[in-house]
Amino acid sequence: MEAERTLRQEDLTELAELAAQLRVDAIRCSTRAGSGHPTSSLSAADLLAVLISRHLRYTWSAPRDRANDHLIFSKGHASPLLYAVFKAVGAISDQELVDTYRQYGSRLQGHPTPVLPWVDVATGSLGQGLPVGVGIALAGRYLDRLPYHVWVLCGDSEMAEGSIWEALDKAGHYGLHNLTAIVDVNRFGQRGPTELEWDLDTYRRRVEAFGCRALVVDGHDLAAVDEALGRARQATGPTVVLARTVKGKGVPEVENKPGWHGKPLKPELADRAVAALGGVRRIRVTGPRPEPAPPAAAPAGPPPTLPRYDKGAKVPTRDAYGDALRAVGSRPDVIALDGEVSDSTRADRFGEAYPDRFFELFISEQQLVAAAVGLQVRGYRPFAATFAAFLSRAYDFVRMAAVSRADIALAGSHAGVEIGADGPSQMGLEDLAALRAVPGSTVVYPSDAVSCAALVAQLVDRPGVTYLRTTRGGYPVLYDNDDSFPIGGSKVLREGGDIALIGAGVTVHNCLAAADELAREGIDARVVDLYSVKPLDADGLAAAVRACGGRLLVVEDHYPEGGLGSAVLECLADLAEPVRVTHLAVRGLPTSGTPTQLMAQAGIGVGDIVAAARAAPAPSR
Repeated sequence: MEAERTLRQEDLTELAELAAQLRVDAIRCSTRAGSGHPTSSLSAADLLAVLISRHLRYTWSAPRDRANDHLIFSKGHASPLLYAVFKAVGAISDQELVDTYRQYGSRLQGHPTPVLPWVDVATGSLGQGLPVGVGIALAGRYLDRLPYHVWVLCGDSEMAEGSIWEALDKAGHYGLHNLTAIVDVNRFGQRGPTELEWDLDTYRRRVEAFGCRALVVDGHDLAAVDEALGRARQATGPTVVLARTVKGKGVPEVENKPGWHGKPLKPELADRAVAALGGVRRIRVTGPRPEPAPPAAAPAGPPPTLPRYDKGAKVPTRDAYGDALRAVGSRPDVIALDGEVSDSTRADRFGEAYPDRFFELFISEQQLVAAAVGLQVRGYRPFAATFAAFLSRAYDFVRMAAVSRADIALAGSHAGVEIGADGPSQMGLEDLAALRAVPGSTVVYPSDAVSCAALVAQLVDRPGVTYLRTTRGGYPVLYDNDDSFPIGGSKVLREGGDIALIGAGVTVHNCLAAADELAREGIDARVVDLYSVKPLDADGLAAAVRACGGRLLVVEDHYPEGGLGSAVLECLADLAEPVRVTHLAVRGLPTSGTPTQLMAQAGIGVGDIVAAARAAPAPSR
């Protein structure tokens, strides 16, 4: 079925047959699996039949073709429809669709993931597909400068998510004419009617208020859908196609009826529905193909020249982040994003040097992370920065980035009570725990400018979700510029055999000062900089245990749950040697004050470390 400029009656007949096949296959695979969301798939079948036949420019045999359009199912629960599309274009077989959907070991999982080469990102957590689409469209318009289009199928229930409106706002702001959201307005959510039901006029007014063009159509009128998608492709700004549909369309026994969300049709009902829809088909779709695109330019040139710092100079690690980010910007695939705090995170230094590769996402942390995920789909290496505390707003996007196997770098500044007078609303005190919990993540927390710059350079090519925690205040440079800081390593700043003082970031400096005081009392303290929080230096910790007779003192500017102390204890759990760990962390709710006052209030100041070291018991044997 080739794309035509205008629809003829025979084209409409073919489209109706394809839509029927998509419905039949969505029913068959979900009924065989005994789970799934067939009614959410049936409502959008006409929309997808038109899209894949006439508007989606895609070479299915070459899913990594740079010229391909992008198709994202933001309503990922409609996976039966997506997989039925993959069958229709010849990407998967009928046997794989029907016999393996939602089965253990199958790549046709309950919600789409990039284990399938035609899927860019994992979806299923609603409100995420469109924000990621914004990131891909940013790449298309401003970086790749290629004519591919980003098509995102949204459900009407997820239109209640704030992240959808963050996405539309940024799409309007950046004039993303290469982005189209198709909203399947079928009126029913999981437990009943959606907030607006079929109030298409309110949807339209909201979309237009965010700077996007709204096209209202009958989602089952194939000609009207075709016209809307054609207009969207030629638009001068982002388009939202608001399609009024019927949930369960094509199966009268479930059409427009509550109580059918996420429920497969029983075999008897499924057989009747398939027969009524005309039975199983073997239609093969050949949609439009993209024009060839030039190959992507490989990152070129010598390694970046990292900033250099004088030993002893007081330099905030957030400054080093900005300097190092600007340095690695010599690679054309490095992109920086920020959440309207770039003068604080110091990401503005990259923006000044490379304004064409810097994207301001304003106070929209969900969109900030989603845009990074979208940009990496196109092969870029994004760094997204905000205050450490505010990444919590986007945590579900971080979690789903890991499910998507996305390669993104996050930077959180203003961490811990060290930030001082701003008070607890601005203090990242949960971030290490949150980011450590993300599967496959890397978490680093440098103590000085030299180590920070070295770690930024390594994160450029580090796979998975990576997180760099930076400090607001200026602290002395501890290391020589040519020192190395391998991820998974640690540094011993003082040798000692009585007790090991273990810190990361700002607490390393407190540990050093405490070691000086302890030395005057005849206590020989070892000081360890655990700059790599995940993965942790297990060998280095074991060496500290052996050197100090099992006596360890961990100090962190973070709540006690899930942070540095937890990481150390987890690492030592299987060590077959006696060990006793004392753990100093922020155990109460902080207030405003100076950094010194607040660290003392939290029990992680120099005096607290000295007192805890004096009192630290030897491990029982």
